[in-house]
Order: sequence, then structure tokens, then C-alpha cells
Amino acid sequence: MLQPTTKPRITIDGSQGEGGGQIIRSSLALAAVTGTPIRLENIRAGRKQPGLMRQHLTAVRAAAEVSGAEIAGDTLRSSWLEFTPGGLRGGAFRFAVGTAGSTSLVAQTVLPALTFAATPSTVTLTGGTHNPWAPPLDFLQRCYLPQLAKAGPQVDASLVRHGFYPAGGGEIRLDVRPQASLTGFELMDGESSYTPKVTAIVSQLPRTIAERQCDTIRRKANWGDASYDVIEVDDPIGPGNVVMIEIERPSLTELFIGHGKLGVKAEHVARSLLKQVRAHLARRVPVGEYLADQLMMPMGLAAAQGHTSTFRTGPLSLHSQTHLAVLKRFLPIQIEVSEEDDGNVRVKFGP
Repeated sequence: MLQPTTKPRITIDGSQGEGGGQIIRSSLALAAVTGTPIRLENIRAGRKQPGLMRQHLTAVRAAAEVSGAEIAGDTLRSSWLEFTPGGLRGGAFRFAVGTAGSTSLVAQTVLPALTFAATPSTVTLTGGTHNPWAPPLDFLQRCYLPQLAKAGPQVDASLVRHGFYPAGGGEIRLDVRPQASLTGFELMDGESSYTPKVTAIVSQLPRTIAERQCDTIRRKANWGDASYDVIEVDDPIGPGNVVMIEIERPSLTELFIGHGKLGVKAEHVARSLLKQVRAHLARRVPVGEYLADQLMMPMGLAAAQGHTSTFRTGPLSLHSQTHLAVLKRFLPIQIEVSEEDDGNVRVKFGP
């Protein structure tokens, strides 16, 4: 815990900014790490189904367990929540997100607290591993966790079983070696050299779907040095398909994901994904939209300990803008967002 002292409760409007799960997860993580009691109001007020959904409740209860928190308002569709953290603790934890709720999003909620705990932790999460609207486990493994390690904490993530929307049933495991003293780091250079990798996964679907996705990217990208892998899920629980393009650079790896959908041709999914990758490469920045959002937590926490971090990315998403606003509520830090001539932005965290 950064400042384990008694603090006044912070009230957060859950309808601000992107008005969804980002505010809930960021607030819970920061409350746990800083020992700050919070009250969330107007939770997801503007959404079609407002209030806490099952995935959010799992994140609430998981955050409470790793921080010894007292909670109120933790019921389905609740529009408010009170969360009063106690002390951080490591150990062996198991959380069931339910159906195909995202295991990665719950993992992101508890990881900040576990990286500050006094002892190592093992976390098992069951639910969805490759969901639309959430980073897959592959993103955590290859993009986010290697950058988190630069700040100090070492986290290994492994896939036990795939889980696709809507059947779910997947499982991941996290092994956390905490580091209470964080350091800052920079990601400024949009390195021109990179190694591409394409992976297409099918579960209870014909292998030819994944093969067509790889073939489409192979023809259009003309990446002579790329590797193309097709994975058929062993012991599948439900149908699913994702195709991923990994861009590995010396300083970091970015991952872009396309989800197969009923009635949408495999080739269309592959072409849309390749378009995303080309747009990112054209910006000549190291950090993509989704990784930018994830880097803000460890960089903000490092800044609260006196260390400066900076990264370059494209225009900030509403998710990222909301995340920055929440960080400012909890941490005594300076955040500078400056736009460059080409529309890209530089984000600096400092004490």
C-alpha cells in the first residue's frame, strides 16, 4: 500500500467519461493500493443495462478479497457501491467470473494490489479468455506484463483452457511476485523494424476458417518473414474464433485481435484486422490504443513514488481519458498530455 493511513472517503461519479466498467476497475484498484475508501455512484448510468453486472461484481469481490475490504451495495444492477479497504494480502486466490465474462479485466483489477502485497500470489480465474471488448490473455502475456516488469513487479500468466464468448468456461493462472518499490520507464521511439506473427484460433469450428484468415493476411501483407500459426482448441467447451497479429519490436510487442462472428466471412475479419495494424504502423508510435490504457496504472503508481514515466501513442481513447481522470483523484501526481504536430500524443507521469 502506498500510503497506509486513514483517509477520507472519495465519491466517484460512475457515469463520467466512458461511463462503464473502466471507472469501476480503476477505482477499485487504486482504492485497494492506496487504502482509500470510496463510494461509486451512478454506476454505468448511461448504459442499456445500468448498474453492476456479474463481471463487475466479480471484480468488486476479488478486489475486496485481496485488500481485506468491507463492501456495501455489491448486488446485481446496483447503481452504487461502497468499498473500504483493509490491508493488502498475497496468497492463493480463485475467482469465477461466470459464463464468458472477461478473466483479463478482473485480473487487471486485482493485479495492482497484488503487486504491492508483502507476499507472492497465485490467482486462478475462470470465465472468458478471448472476448470481444476485452484484451485476451495473449495481450496480457506479450504486451502488458513485459512492460509491467520494467516497473518492477514480475507476473507470469498462463492459459489453462480457452473460453470463448458466449460459452466461456476458460481458465487462466497468474503468478505474482510483488515489488513494493516501482520504477519509471519510457516508451518513446516508434521503431521502424518489427517482426510480425499471425495466429488464428478455432474452437468447435472448421480449421479452414483459421486457414483462410491466415491466407488472406499472407496475400495482402506481403510479410516475407512472418510466421503463420493455426490452432485448433483441444477439448473445446464452445465455438469461437479469433485471429491475432503480433508486432514485435525491440522495446515492446503490440497485439491486434479480430473476432470471428456468425455470418461474417473469415476473409473480412482478416482484412479488417490488417487495416487496424497498418493504421497503427503508419502512426510511427510505440504504444497502441489499448496498451496506452493499461500502462497508465503502473506509470501513475511509479510517479506517486517519485519516478517519471513517458510514452507516445495515438489520440487517447475515451477509456484512457477516463482512466487519467480517476488516477488524478487518488494519486498526488502530475500528468501531462501534449499533442504533437502529427496528431499523436505524449503522456508524461511525474511526482
